[in-house]
Amino acid sequence: MINEIVSILPFALILCIGIFVQSAAGFAAGLLIVPALMWCGYSIPEAQTSLLVATIPQNLWGVWTLRDAISFSKLKVPGITRLVFLPIGIAVLRTLESYSVITLRQVVGGVVLAVTIAMMVLSPRPRTSLHRGWAFLAFPLSGFLQGLVGMGGPALVFWVQAHDWDTRRIRGFLFGMFLISMFPAIGLLYYTFGARIIRPGLLAAAMTPLLLLVTFAGLRFGNWLGRARLRRITLGILFVMGIAGLAAPWLSGR
Repeated sequence: MINEIVSILPFALILCIGIFVQSAAGFAAGLLIVPALMWCGYSIPEAQTSLLVATIPQNLWGVWTLRDAISFSKLKVPGITRLVFLPIGIAVLRTLESYSVITLRQVVGGVVLAVTIAMMVLSPRPRTSLHRGWAFLAFPLSGFLQGLVGMGGPALVFWVQAHDWDTRRIRGFLFGMFLISMFPAIGLLYYTFGARIIRPGLLAAAMTPLLLLVTFAGLRFGNWLGRARLRRITLGILFVMGIAGLAAPWLSGR
């Protein structure tokens, strides 16, 4: 019993840190949780499932509290587009699973590093409307990356930041988009990878009360430290994690 509890402590710690940072800085749960769980021996589908289940309460709460700021009719096309490309990402992931764990860590590290550098370099100028081409890029890419490595959020964040929306509308749109794809993603992961995703999913569900406490603590900490300063710290951590993923063959002793 004690050995079982000790064995899941790293899992619990990683989920808590990821949800804390997400609540405080407003991003990075997937970018932190998926690669960190992989270093602890979990596969990408197991890490994805853990992330999805862990963020269910946060997204349900977000949609409910921001429902007055959400235009549900405007979620339809982006949400459907994201769902269409989600299984494509999962299909590619199924193919990638024939490669070694070291190679998969490099793939995930490369995605984390690319997203982190994009966040450091790109700063979209808010405007009233965007060319439709940006939507054709952002929503399919978000769905594909969600299915591939569980990191579909950054593409959506870039898209909403390019609009002159207020904070409530931005957060409501993001919560709505994440919630639309959450349960289909879990179902597709189970259909594709079978029962091995059940245990990490149940462990994440059992941690719901703790993760809710972590969410509120993260919100308070983010307000105290300041989102700009916390963003810089988070991007620094993500940059190191991306480099570590790419350097997996050497860090693993190969």
